[in-house]
Formats: sequence, structure tokens, C-alpha cells
Amino acid sequence: MVTVSKIATGNGHGENSPYFDGWKAYETNPFHPTDRPDGVIQMGLAENQLCFDFIKKWLMEHPEASLCSGEGVSKFKETALFQDYHGMPEFRQAVAKFMGKVRGDKVKFDPDRIVMSGGATGAHEMVAFCLADPGEAFLVPTPYYPGFDRDLRWRTGVELVPVICESSNNFKITRNALEAAYGKAQEANLRVKGLLITNPSNPLGTILDRETLKSIVSFINEKNIHLIGDEIYAATVFMEPEFVSISEVIEEVECNRDLIHIVYSLSKDMGFPGFRVGIVYSYNDAVVSCARKMSSFGLVSSQTQHLIASMLSDDDFVDNFIVESKERLSKRHKYFTCSLSQIGIGSLKSNAGLFIWMDLRKLLKEKTFEAEMDLWRVIIHEVKLNVSPGSSFHCHEPGWFRVCFANMDDNTVEAALLRIRIFMLKNNEAMVPRNKLCRLSSLKLSPSRRIDDFMSPGIMSPHSPLPQSPLVRARN
Repeated sequence: MVTVSKIATGNGHGENSPYFDGWKAYETNPFHPTDRPDGVIQMGLAENQLCFDFIKKWLMEHPEASLCSGEGVSKFKETALFQDYHGMPEFRQAVAKFMGKVRGDKVKFDPDRIVMSGGATGAHEMVAFCLADPGEAFLVPTPYYPGFDRDLRWRTGVELVPVICESSNNFKITRNALEAAYGKAQEANLRVKGLLITNPSNPLGTILDRETLKSIVSFINEKNIHLIGDEIYAATVFMEPEFVSISEVIEEVECNRDLIHIVYSLSKDMGFPGFRVGIVYSYNDAVVSCARKMSSFGLVSSQTQHLIASMLSDDDFVDNFIVESKERLSKRHKYFTCSLSQIGIGSLKSNAGLFIWMDLRKLLKEKTFEAEMDLWRVIIHEVKLNVSPGSSFHCHEPGWFRVCFANMDDNTVEAALLRIRIFMLKNNEAMVPRNKLCRLSSLKLSPSRRIDDFMSPGIMSPHSPLPQSPLVRARN
């Protein structure tokens, strides 16, 4: 019998999870408004598709940014030839400047500390390799992105220790929770090397306030452990309070900057997951040096670097994009949460991200994770919506689900909401009293402002051949 490695035969990838099972259900029966109207609607993909018309307009106006155009072909040879792992200087400069703009130009980033990687997945693994040895651990507040189990553990051998956060205080990260997790790690003879925070949070869609960040910096300083700040959703904060980066906080408090590292990406803020642009920004010279060498295993293609450098060097485009993206996310979020609240479904109050943390605790037959999975199976197989159960995010309270709202066109949103309404009616759920409804009138949705006002311009999918769905027409 031919044998292969333990990593090849093991389950370290974490694919056997309802988070990934939902994706498989979608892939085997994907929704299409005409060809497959009874298919599964993908609401488990945190993707930002709301501004592609805005980006397409820029591309049409700047054909020189593409090496495959007549205007850009003159730079084809020099870009196609070997590029070292430092990355193109213009790429690193443009990304550093963009990171500053996303953070309101309150901090500046050094292009020489920009290390590129194949998406945030590669960036996280790279940081884990640089900071910890196999068997050592990172603390991670719950609920957290299921992919961290793959990104940080699978090939590195690093362990993850959950920091238990609770709904009673809106899942805030407290000093007591951090101390408790650190203590449990010590009891298990695990050496804690760092704390990973996601700000804004995936899956909560919330941000960490300045005082919480200061408390976190104080904690890691006292313990002499690293702090990794995943800030890949920084530009998705669409309403107050404003986003506060860990890079701002370390300017205000005393700390050992060698312990501070940021993971960034263009997958969420720009909606470019296919470009695989991941960034490690470390204040530690040794980590920058090591990560840059490791980046050889996951470089960003020079063609992508060229395009991104051209796009992000256009200050007017970047400024307008950031504003437009926030406005569209805000409208979609407001419409989606309002529609859910009308049928008695609540969610954690949020102001960022591409998703909501939906509260279905009252639909559970009992307060167990088994009951949560039973409900999830109904939603995925009968309602045919791919939403992700809280247990897959290591949430310690059953009944929460992450629902993505920015990865689909307006007609698909309507189809999904209609399915949810029918599901709630079938479950005999009492409607919310009218005085507690998130009234459409409160959103100024009057005959003069139709539902189109809350739809995002220019995001009709190629899979949506109808200019308007029957449901949308019925509302006009």
C-alpha cells in the first residue's frame, strides 16, 4: 500500500464543518433566477460585489492599467519577467498609501514594511510561522472566522485557544475573558505566543473601540506576547462609530512595537478575492525579514501588482470609492436588517463587514448545539439558503447564524427575503407588534422613494437577466 504524509490524510484543513458543508450544498445546486429558481442561495460567502460598476468605469477609463490592452502592452515584457519577493516598489507604495486612507489618514504606513502574500489566508499562515513553533498557541476571541483553524493551524502545528465572549455584553473582548483563556492555556501546558483579534469582526460585523484596544495592548505587553490585528474589513465600516486601527492605538500608549503585526487584504475592502492580494505589516524587523523570504511561496502576480498599483495610485478614485462603498453597504445593511425585523428576526447591532450576526435563538427547540444544527439543516435543505451556524465560528451560545448580504444582486436579495418570510410563517412565528417594527416609513420609503432607492446601482448580476423581479415590480 502506498502511503502519504499525515498532513495529506489528516483533517487539519477543517473541511468537515457545517461552514464548508453549506458551500458544498450551494455548489451542487446553485440558485439561478431562471435556470434554477429553486436552487440554494449563497449567503455564506463574505464577498463585496456592490461596487463593481464603479471599478469597471475606472478600468474603462484607464486601459493602460491592463497589460493585455493596446495602451498597456508596452509594459508587458518588463512586468512579465522575473520579479523578486520584495514586490514592485510602486505596488508597495500604493498599498501603504491605501491602508492609510482607509484609516482616515490618521496613521502612515511604511512601504518597506509591506510584505505581500497570496491573500489573507497566506498572510495569516506566514505570521503564524514567524511567531510560533509547533505546539505553541494563539488566543482567539470567539466567535471567530472558521478559516482560522485552517490558516493558522493546519500546516504550522500551532494551537488556537478560544477567548470566550458572550452575547450578554454583545460579545465584547474583556480583560477577564483574556485572563481566563490565558490561564486555561497554561493549565494545558500550552505556551501562548500571541493574541489574534479581528477588527472589524467576522462574523459579528462590529468594531473594537479605542478603550478595548488599549486594554488589549496592555494585556499583550504584560504577558509579552504578540498581537496580530486582522484588519481586512477596515474599509467596510459604513456608519459610526469610526474604525480605530491598532496602528493608531500604539501611537497613544506605551508598548513594545516588536509585538505588533497587522494582516490586511484587498479581498473584502475592494472586493478582489480572486486577485489574492494579502499583506503582512509588522513593526518587528525580524518578522518583516522572515515573512518577506516566506512570501516566495505565495507571491502576488506581477500583472496584478501592476494593476493594483495603477488603481490605488489614483487618489480621486480611491477617495470616491471609499465613500461610495460605505454608502452602498449602509443601504444594503439597513434594508436587509429592516426586512428581517419586520418578520421578527433580530441581529446583533453592527456597523461594519459584509454580513450580519442573525439571532434565531427563539427558533431552537431547545438551547443546544444539536438543536442549532437541526435548524441549520432545515434552512440549508428546505429553505435553501446557505447561512453559517454560530457553532462553526466557535460561538459558545447556540442559535446565532452569520448571513452575508453584499455578495448578491438586488433580485437575489428579494428572493432570499421571500424565502425567509415563508419559512417564518410556516413556523407559526408571531409577527412583531407594529409599534416595534423597523418601519419602512422610518427609512423614508414613500411612493416618491421606491424600493429602488435602497438598491445598489449597477450590480445586476450576469445571472439576473430580468431588469426587475416580479417581487420588486409588485412593490413599485
